[in-house]
Amino acid sequence: MGTAAVVVYGATGHTGRFVVAELRRRGFAVIVSGRDASRLEALAARVGDVEVRPAPVDDAGALDRALAGAAAVVNCAGPFAVTAGPVVGAALRAGIPYLDVAAELEANVATFADHARAAAASGTPVVPAMAFFGGLGDLLVTAAMGDWTSAEVVHVAYGLNSWHPTSGTRAAGRVSHERRAGRRVRFAEGALRYHDDAVAEQDWLFPEPLGRRSVIAEFTMADAVTVPTHVAVPEVRTYMTVEAARDLAAEDTPAPEPADALGRSDQTFVVDAVVGSGGVERRATASGRDIYAVTAPLVVEALQRVLSGRTRTSGVASAGAMFDAPDFLRALAPYVSVELPR
Repeated sequence: MGTAAVVVYGATGHTGRFVVAELRRRGFAVIVSGRDASRLEALAARVGDVEVRPAPVDDAGALDRALAGAAAVVNCAGPFAVTAGPVVGAALRAGIPYLDVAAELEANVATFADHARAAAASGTPVVPAMAFFGGLGDLLVTAAMGDWTSAEVVHVAYGLNSWHPTSGTRAAGRVSHERRAGRRVRFAEGALRYHDDAVAEQDWLFPEPLGRRSVIAEFTMADAVTVPTHVAVPEVRTYMTVEAARDLAAEDTPAPEPADALGRSDQTFVVDAVVGSGGVERRATASGRDIYAVTAPLVVEALQRVLSGRTRTSGVASAGAMFDAPDFLRALAPYVSVELPR
């Protein structure tokens, strides 16, 4: 498996560069791909020992050539509303696993809706939202569920001390805002529902050291798409600390800057997943550093498990459905510290 070649589409982006580094650290051969040949060549010159295969997302032939002979593809190129469909299609034509790091709800919905039949028929694993937003929360919810097969409500609270968004995050946010016509979204009564309700704040008691913090209620993230695909639950609520939400909303918040030898920023996070049923609550929590950097071990760990057959299903599936959630979360050390139900 160590010599398997993996295509990273969108390799020159902020998260893509972390993914390339993590793949190389784990012994994979890396093929860098994307829409800008000059940026790909510059990346290859910096890191060395990677193959360059440019491919515009609207050129199916170029995408097929980019994936030829590869073991899998990881899509890091947003907006995923533009890239996910074509790259999933190319992966299915090549018969290789597809994983992405999309946090865009509508793009995640489309991946499940548009590709489930073809992926199931071919037995090809397709794992969308295998990132900090989506994959991590989904794994925590699944671990918290334990032997439960259903819940009355799922809560996922994001405790970020700050959020310095990348240009890709901002571009994806603009696309989502336009697709929703400025409306907000929630998962309630068993479905995604769009609404114009005002933003509301409340308190959330995070595990220490965060403690009680003000959060934006219904700051809906990819968990609202991934969790209901495999957990019988009528309501998924997600929350974001107020200070991080304000950073994201401010137009002058700078992009993240490296603060250690791994290139991670000094941002810290706690993700608190709580599931409830019959008056009983179960909790699973993860903490770590830099939401963009931590996406790399998340998606590469998933990739290794897919390629080694350590999966629970095939076709299009979320992280919690595809993998043994507690085992996966423990494998993320030292990048992520986890507290799981006993």
